[in-house]
Amino acid sequence: SPSSCIYAESLFLKQTQPKLLFKVGPSRTLTCSSTSKRATVAATEKGSLANRTPENDSMLKVAKGQPTDVTPVWLFRQAGRHLPEYNEYKAKTGKNFLDLLMSPACVAEVTMQPLRRYNLDAAILFSDILVISQAFGIEVEMPGGKGILIPHPLESPKDLSRLPESIDIEDKLGHVLESVERINETIEKEGHQVPLIGFSAAPWTLLFYMVGGASRKNSDAGMNWLRQYPEDSKLLLDHLTTVVIDYLDKQVQAGAHMIQVFEAMGEFIEEKEFNEFAMPCMVRIAQELRLRHPSIPLLNFPRDAMYGLPACQAAGYDVVTLDLSADRQQTKALLRDQALARGEVPARLQGNFDPALLLLDGGASNTEIAQATRTMLTEFGPQDVIANLGSGLMGKEDPAKVAYFIDQVHSISRELILESK
Repeated sequence: SPSSCIYAESLFLKQTQPKLLFKVGPSRTLTCSSTSKRATVAATEKGSLANRTPENDSMLKVAKGQPTDVTPVWLFRQAGRHLPEYNEYKAKTGKNFLDLLMSPACVAEVTMQPLRRYNLDAAILFSDILVISQAFGIEVEMPGGKGILIPHPLESPKDLSRLPESIDIEDKLGHVLESVERINETIEKEGHQVPLIGFSAAPWTLLFYMVGGASRKNSDAGMNWLRQYPEDSKLLLDHLTTVVIDYLDKQVQAGAHMIQVFEAMGEFIEEKEFNEFAMPCMVRIAQELRLRHPSIPLLNFPRDAMYGLPACQAAGYDVVTLDLSADRQQTKALLRDQALARGEVPARLQGNFDPALLLLDGGASNTEIAQATRTMLTEFGPQDVIANLGSGLMGKEDPAKVAYFIDQVHSISRELILESK
């Protein structure tokens, strides 16, 4: 419950920066190769790339605490399986999900598909939370209907020797950076004029999978590692944090306008361990990215760990996300009171519409979707909020209902904002 969110978040902010225990490859400018069309000049935040200043900047305004005429909306997993065009594209290319991610052309196409269908206020990079694990040499499999599988997990600290001492982001994840550039070029070419969200999994989520955790089985693998090997866990988390920071830094250099950090596996860590192991990593990510890119909004989602929202706010994330369990009004009040006590501006909120209402079979009627949308926007308030879902689309949603929800966010919020003036 939101009342359990109150704890000493200053613990995270007062601790010293962790000592780097692994080396990370040197920072580089963006370079051309025989397989890449990327420019030789380093990307900057000064507007050298396509779509640097999108005309529809409502997402950016909300993240920065500025008023808007309408509540912006985007959706977790807005690209992918629920779209007929995505399934047709997969069949046409003969590529599975992981294959698509390796092709910047495919990533750009799939990222654009929901923008062409829906009136969305942002694109999000079509990628996966485990690309960093793959960059470390961890094999990832996604057989249909079985979730994520790690055939050869890290079973004990001796397996840390399998990991490279350094990760060259441009070498291992250069295809993602090229995808960011291609997406922005396509956004501009097609006239959508919306910002692009880059993202990464948070370090705890990466560790959870790398040691063999899965949501359907072995869900205790991550906690077992933290408890049996606490120092080695911190060593691995520190290494992952450094790479996450550099990966997100490179996404911004390539053209991402906002950054989302997903702590997707909050369900499988206890609150004590979350505070000790997971949260310090997210603090360090926020602090370092703020130093490198002061104007880039930072978004955070500690899914199924809503007790962590105050610490995420205190860490400096501009936007924090509510899942389906969070009470909107109580959480808003809690975060407001915490921020005011610190003499700071509260983080903006994101979430948390129930995607079950959008199911093709068993979902809600348009009337019910409209009422649920109005309730959400009334409880949040139409300003200082980004409308989204409380969990991602899973593939069985009705695109017509998704479109209706998005349009209702815009029309109802515009009405509420006008009424408040």
